[in-house]
Amino acid sequence: MLLPDRNTVERLLRHYRTQEQRVLAGPCDLSARRRFEDTAYTLCVLMGVRSTAEALRAAERYVATSASL
Repeated sequence: MLLPDRNTVERLLRHYRTQEQRVLAGPCDLSARRRFEDTAYTLCVLMGVRSTAEALRAAERYVATSASL
């Protein structure tokens, strides 16, 4: 199985967290919500899972294990 680039996963995780904070700060901002949902979807595709929670866990685990190698 092909594995994603660790740097890409790290960057996407940071981007997801940033977008998450923006949505929490302005929940009525539809543009921010759309970007957040797009980022979550990309993370799901990259990690090969269906839910955002699974994608976050998989990405964090992947980055942690890749960093220790």
